[in-house]
Amino acid sequence: MLATRGPPGTHDVALGVTVLAKLIGGDPVAAPRFDKIADEPAPHSAWPVIERPDIVLFEGWCVGASAQPGPALADAVNHLERDRDVGGTWRRFVNDQLAGPYRSLFAPIARLAVLRPPNFATVVKWRQDAERRRPRGPATMTDAEVVKFLAHYERLSRWIDVEMPPRADLVVHLADDRSVAE
Repeated sequence: MLATRGPPGTHDVALGVTVLAKLIGGDPVAAPRFDKIADEPAPHSAWPVIERPDIVLFEGWCVGASAQPGPALADAVNHLERDRDVGGTWRRFVNDQLAGPYRSLFAPIARLAVLRPPNFATVVKWRQDAERRRPRGPATMTDAEVVKFLAHYERLSRWIDVEMPPRADLVVHLADDRSVAE
């Protein structure tokens, strides 16, 4: 299940920690890029060098996420967990990553903002819309493939929706059309 990019445990956390430290410290650093069309990291030669930024914006679907309490991992939240993670090994691994290495990645965050979609079904629809607009490539997904792909993100997305807003500095509620609702 870790062959699917994106869930905690699939990122180069050490690289992220190094890049953020250099950005915050004002040292020049090559900013990593990911080529979503190829579904691979972009070559290092394509990484722009950033020098002394005025602000560092660290954005991503699970940025700032915290681990769930252990008992919350017991029940599967979707078909993927029910069928492919019967014993919860993957759930515990992802959770352990958030409780461990990702804490150092998220530690420098000075202000936390969260964008809150109306619900997880809307997230699926938005991603399906985005896939339809993407240039065709080896990683372009059908609607059914999007559903399967996003099942890897459902547990943590639902947890973030509950856990993160009370501790965030800014919560932006989004409408179905992606506009700001509140």
